[in-house]
Amino acid sequence: MKRNAGNPFRPRYLASWIGLGCLWALSLVPMRILYPVGTVIGDLLRTFVSSRRRIAERNLELCMPHKSKVEIQQLVKENFRNIARMALYTGTVWWASKDKLLSLVTVKNQHLLTEILETGQGAVLIAPHMVGLELGGVFLSLRFDGISIYQYSHNPVFDRAMLKARQRFGSKLFERKSNLRHLIRAIQQGKPCYYLPDQDPGPRRALFAPFFGISTATWPVLGKLSKLGRAKALTCATYMKPDGTGFEIVFGEPLKDFPSGNDEADTTAMNAAIENCITQAPNQYLWVHKRFKTRPPGEPSLYK
Repeated sequence: MKRNAGNPFRPRYLASWIGLGCLWALSLVPMRILYPVGTVIGDLLRTFVSSRRRIAERNLELCMPHKSKVEIQQLVKENFRNIARMALYTGTVWWASKDKLLSLVTVKNQHLLTEILETGQGAVLIAPHMVGLELGGVFLSLRFDGISIYQYSHNPVFDRAMLKARQRFGSKLFERKSNLRHLIRAIQQGKPCYYLPDQDPGPRRALFAPFFGISTATWPVLGKLSKLGRAKALTCATYMKPDGTGFEIVFGEPLKDFPSGNDEADTTAMNAAIENCITQAPNQYLWVHKRFKTRPPGEPSLYK
């Protein structure tokens, strides 16, 4: 169920409509042209949005202590470029035709999902916050009658456009804070659920589990979804290809002995699977997010 985000046609949202129009116009521009433009914009963002640059640097220092300072800085540079490139590609993701999307995307290990669905069992797809995740959810709805959980936007113009874009090929979205009984029922009926689990849930709902060796506030939801939906859980990561040539969606092996019935063990297994996805392309993860904002009781902040 979608929340009421307000009337998108009020004059106060004129700038939002102009921005949406710009995104649509960018959908007409080949990605090979947008790629170098994203490089320039990313470098500007890294220079002028210093608070986010410091967050990304800190996250990478914590998660990859074996990297030198120069290597960390290079990862941050490319990370900002990839974030900017993907922002420019949003129009393509939201408005491209089925044939165009099919031409832009390759899928690796799709059999790992189809073999599950062919048995009539559902699947929960663990989608890490790689910069290309928006494309992954839209593209999967081309091949599978899937469902997803989303968080509504306070801006009704973009909330409306996002929902229409994500559902245009038949996918059904459930708002994160709505009653999820229908979502569970859909999983039980053998549908794949595209699920984004790797954000800080805050102190009230967090379970602390290792993530790159750091005790990290984690949503303890995947095991419950898998159990209630009688579904397998496996990763589904979306990566951008170089030079604006498209995207690759990669499925991982289903998590073994999952769910275990132990929330801590299940969140630990989930985080390990997400780590594996990130290490395949560390410059494409959303490092600008304060992943370690919530700390265990008594521990100091990891961000200065």
